[in-house]
Formats: sequence, structure tokens, C-alpha cells
Amino acid sequence: MAVMTRWLDPDEQRTWRAYLTASRVLMDTLDRELQREAGMPHAYYEILVQLSEAPGRQLRMSELAQAAGSSRSRLSHAVARLEAVGWVRREECPTDRRGQIAVLTDEGFATLAAAAPGHVEGVRRHLFDALSPAQVDQLRRISETLAEHLTGS
Repeated sequence: MAVMTRWLDPDEQRTWRAYLTASRVLMDTLDRELQREAGMPHAYYEILVQLSEAPGRQLRMSELAQAAGSSRSRLSHAVARLEAVGWVRREECPTDRRGQIAVLTDEGFATLAAAAPGHVEGVRRHLFDALSPAQVDQLRRISETLAEHLTGS
């Protein structure tokens, strides 16, 4: 039995393409600004944020990968680079010999603290300043709905 394709109608196509373009351009812009102003890509910033918000500024590598929305191998490469600049260190997991824990160093926390004001200003300037309060509310509700749908939670 053949499955019939549910093609997008013109409004859905326009919405889909606008969403793709806006998402890509926003993330590219924020990434470029973080590279220029803080010397790190957005993915590294997100890793530092996740660690800064964790108890003891540390997370198991598997938990960090999930929190940062990254594969374990991609996260491992990123953490290796963050270790090389002294922003993160890895420790053996005391409860699991195979596991490792990523720990945000004081230098990494200071780097994040220095980068955060510029990044937050970029998010405000490129996203929130372009939207009305009602649009911000709509964007939040739409994003929460999509996240719940896609993650099943």
C-alpha cells in the first residue's frame, strides 16, 4: 500500500522556509559574535553555561552531552578543546570507572562571566528587540509546544 505524501500548502511552505532562514541566520549571527567577542563558538558557550548551572559546576559527560544537545563524540572533542585552554577539566567518575565528569574551572567560569553580557545583549538585540511582547509570548508558547512534541515530555 502506497503512502500518500502530505505536501506543504503555500502558507506552510512559506512558514517553514521563514523559520529555517530565521533560525539559521540568528544562530550564525550569535555564533559569529561570540567568536569575535569571546573567542569561542556558541557550542562551547553552551557547554560552559550548562556546567556553570550544575551543582558543583560539574556534570557527567553523558549528562552534559544531553543537556547541550550534542552527541557524545562531538562533546568529547569540544571538551578536549576546552581542556586545552584551561576552561574545563575532566575527572574520573567515582561511581563508574568508565564514566568521566566535566568540571568547569575557575578560569572557565571567569571566561563565561566575561562573555555572557555581550551574548545576552546579542540575543536581546537580534531576537527580542525585533518582537512585540505578544510575539515573544507566542514564540515561547510555540517553542514549548514543539519541544514537548519532539521530546515527548
